[in-house]
Amino acid sequence: MEVDCSGIKTDQDHFHTVGLPDAAVRESRDRVRAALKNCGYDIPPTQITINLVPADIKKEGSGFDLPMALGIVGAYGGLTKKEISDCLFVGELSLDGGIRGVRGALPIAIEARGRKISRMVVPEANAKEAAMVGGVDVYPVRSLLDVIHFGNSDNRIVPIKADGDSLLRESQQFFVDFKDVRGQQTAKRAIEIACAGGHNILMIGPPGSGKTMLAKRMPTILPPFTFEEALETTKIHSVAGVLDSGTGLVGTRPYRSPHHTISDAGLIGGGVIPRPGEVSLAHNGLLFLDELPEFPRNVLEVLRQPLEDGPSPSPAPRCLAAAMNPCPCGFHNDRSRDCQCTPPMIQRYISKISGPLMDRIDIHIDVPAVNYKEMRQEPNPRDPPRSASESSAPGRSNLIALRRPGRSSTATPR
Repeated sequence: MEVDCSGIKTDQDHFHTVGLPDAAVRESRDRVRAALKNCGYDIPPTQITINLVPADIKKEGSGFDLPMALGIVGAYGGLTKKEISDCLFVGELSLDGGIRGVRGALPIAIEARGRKISRMVVPEANAKEAAMVGGVDVYPVRSLLDVIHFGNSDNRIVPIKADGDSLLRESQQFFVDFKDVRGQQTAKRAIEIACAGGHNILMIGPPGSGKTMLAKRMPTILPPFTFEEALETTKIHSVAGVLDSGTGLVGTRPYRSPHHTISDAGLIGGGVIPRPGEVSLAHNGLLFLDELPEFPRNVLEVLRQPLEDGPSPSPAPRCLAAAMNPCPCGFHNDRSRDCQCTPPMIQRYISKISGPLMDRIDIHIDVPAVNYKEMRQEPNPRDPPRSASESSAPGRSNLIALRRPGRSSTATPR
């Protein structure tokens, strides 16, 4: 970034930003002007031009506010240190001079490490996230004055430390378990095999048979994150702006369940300003599509390539789970209720899902309704759980054992 503050006075607006800024960057001049004034720095009525380089790449977001304000303060002699090239600054300014969090702090920290930048000044809301990257000292700040004092005297701002491995261990807690689902032993066994091999699975059954309950418990038996996988997933959530600032790291495999009214851009990503979609947000985790035939056909067709390629080379879920009724009313072949659908109606309903997409779903499993007696039956407390059909913990242990060195990746849990 380059800042030019010439002595030419003008009656018109004297603050210009060039270098393909978007609307948020162009509006930063008003935030910067108000923040500087409320911190005791009045901008003289001179021509100010901020050049964001390289000029041929579009600049987006509000993270440029802080470095722009520091550039202006430095141009007017407000910074005693002439060189702070070993420090990277990012943050959004509020009108009173406070600093708010921004998106993408983790990827910015990784880029800073790659460019041999040893220090990084970020908003407090992004400090834990950026501190996950080793090799860069991360300094959390609350206001523009804190940053100016830091640049002048290295005031008492202590770099934050984060232990990613400890955070991963602490986050391995789930509030759901496969033992909550009564019956459905065949479906649970199929889910365990799907999670073990990273297979896509489709559950077909009447309403109320437990398809959604089963899908919500699939992450509880997936193997724990490695730190590298957690960083990959956290980068995507950080850029999308959905990362929990209290933790700074996605510690469990994500579970994403978009509504069937989602657009193709919302599912796969993209848009006028490209953003990650649900497929990317489910990277290394689970994407669950409930009521599969209700999704628009053009939305489902964009899943072909991600399901074919898998998690590499682009972000994609570790496995896809989907659920659907066997017919429009949901009770085709059900033992307790009569189906009101005609054969043409059932055919039209099933044909909403194309053959190539169905071919990419490895396991199709029937999930019938559970009868009353099986629902009321209590498990024998003397029999320890041995698989995901009884509890999530042994199911996860089976999957972890399958991935030990020397074990075949095509094996299935016993």
